[in-house]
This record gives sequence, structure tokens and C-alpha cells, in this order.
Amino acid sequence: MDFDTADTLFRNDRINELANSSQGQRFLKLRSLSRRENLDRLFEVASIAPTDSRVADMLREAFDRRTIDDQIISQTIRSIYELERAERRNNEDDLVNQLYKLQVFDWGGLHQNSLERTIVNNYVKRIRDYDELSDKVDNELLHSMRGYVLCSWYNHWTSIIIEDIFRDHPKVLPAVGLIKKIDFFVNDIPFDLKVTYLPEGFVKVRRRELNLRPEITLFRRWARSYDVPFDSHYSEGRLLPDLWNKASDHPSESGQELVRESFEIRHRIVQDIQDDPADLIRWLYENQGTARFDASNRLFLVLVDTTNYFESWKLKRANALLKTNITSYLDSTQSAPGNDVTFDWQGSTHTALSDAVIVTKPVIA
Repeated sequence: MDFDTADTLFRNDRINELANSSQGQRFLKLRSLSRRENLDRLFEVASIAPTDSRVADMLREAFDRRTIDDQIISQTIRSIYELERAERRNNEDDLVNQLYKLQVFDWGGLHQNSLERTIVNNYVKRIRDYDELSDKVDNELLHSMRGYVLCSWYNHWTSIIIEDIFRDHPKVLPAVGLIKKIDFFVNDIPFDLKVTYLPEGFVKVRRRELNLRPEITLFRRWARSYDVPFDSHYSEGRLLPDLWNKASDHPSESGQELVRESFEIRHRIVQDIQDDPADLIRWLYENQGTARFDASNRLFLVLVDTTNYFESWKLKRANALLKTNITSYLDSTQSAPGNDVTFDWQGSTHTALSDAVIVTKPVIA
């Protein structure tokens, strides 16, 4: 594979084809070094003076020069990463401590990628009266903005901590520059890291396969039978934990039994994906957002608090637990992680290399 072929595949988002070729892998590693200062360092490590100072030409020359071998590329990447990592490593313990101060994960009605749209639609375009607008900004929007900022802050820094756990491992080569659909290479194979929780949609599918009704249907029916009030305007994602908590606190045997049965089914689902995550991985590929669809190699980190499924977000800051599980997974990886997964997307069939690391909260006996 020559440079032009690799570059064309990259620009057309055909990352998997590059990942399946040693020359393609070489191109992707070099592409992560495509900032000027990184390429300067690469040529410096190789003790070579580039023939052209333009970034595009330096990238092509680095690809074509056999004297810039994989060892030099990896050495350069690791040295750049270590410089970036040193400061984060010194501050990591304090950062984790700060992350534990967040007690409630609530976007406040404002969601990522829709902040401006939400403000415009709900405030700017809907309200004509100045005093009403001012009052709602003070009493609604500021509260929502605070939740949005705190949740965004939490997701940003926990994501960096988790990525660093992977990138610190000797079998992992970081992607030091922003490169689409690649966070790191595991034994030379590029992967996009996705951190998620046990998806409620997947729970629904599994319950359906067991001929069980959706949890939300059963909890609504229970609440109505005991005149337990609930907000019918809540989204399902907010209503289910609300009713689950109310049933847990209710003295009725039927409420307690409903919670016990729901727990048992979820525990069975978690055990199944721990034994074989293939179905979950396929579901995650097939249910990704349309705007962000891709079939790149993905490594899923699935966080599950089996004592309270709706607080699994807290495990993103459980640094010691994450390090133990991620390190154990990578230590046991002999070649490329995972297996090929075939999935359908809008009438087309795709194949990707993927795996899932399932992390559950330790249960106190």
C-alpha cells in the first residue's frame, strides 16, 4: 500500500481497511503525529533532515522512508505522550478526589450538542415578555446551566483518566494527536474507546426475549394500583429510576417483589454479557446515533453498578477499580482484542473488530 492509497482510504473513513494492513497501521500511527511539532520530533529521533518543511510533505516522506521504522515511530509517540502525561499524573489523585464531590448527575434538561438549540427554542423564540424571560433565566436556566456544566466537566475529566489507564499499558500505543475514530492502538490494531453503561434499550430487548414485559410498564402499573404519584411528563429514562426507588421504599410486598424480580433479570443479563459480550456489542453498533455512525474498531468499557443500576455513572471515577479491571484485560490480550462482529445498519451489513470490558461494582458480602 502506498501513501496515496492509504490517504484516500483515510479520507473516505475506511479505517478498518487500513487497520488490516501493516502499511495501513503505519499510516495511521504517522497520521496521529501530523502536527508540525510532532513530525519535527519524529525526524529528530530518526536523525534525518526532512527534504520539505510542509506538514503534508513531511508526512508523506516519513511514510516512504524505510529508515523511519515502526520502532522509531512508536518511540516518538511514547515520548510525546509521556511529556503530556507527566502533568496529569502528578495531579491525578487530587482530580479523582474532586470528581467524588459530584453527588448528582443531572443535565438539568440541557443535553450535550443541543445547548444552544434548547435555549433558543424554549426561551428566545417562545417568550415575548421581558420580565417573564428574566424570571425564567434566573429560576430555570441558571439551574439547568449549572447541571450542564457540572456533567460536562465530570464526563471530560473521567474520560481522560480512563483513556490514560489504557494508554499507560505497555501493549497500548496512544494516538497522541486528534485522529478520527482512533484513541489508541492495542498490539498495533487501532481502536476507538467507548465508555457506556448497561443500555436500557438492551435490557428491554433481553426482557422481550424472555417473554417479559418492559420494566417501565410494570412499575407504572404498580404505582397506579397503590396510588403512588409520579410525573407522567418525565422521560422514561427519568421515570424508571423514580418509580424503582418508590417501589423499593414502599411497604407493599408487590413493590418489593417487583424490585427483586427486576434486579434478578438485570443480574442475569450482566452475567450473560460477562460470559459473552457479542450480543451487547452488536446492539451498541446497531443503535448508535445516525449523525455519528461509523463501523470502526471499537473497544467498549461497560460500567455497571449492580447495587444501583441508575448510579453506574459513579464508576467512571472509581480509578483503582478501573485500573485493576482494564490492566487485567490488557495483560490477558495476546494479539488483537476481541473478535469480528457483523451488524446491520440501515439495510447495509458491516463488520468491525470489537470487544467489551465489563466492570461491575464490588458487592459487599
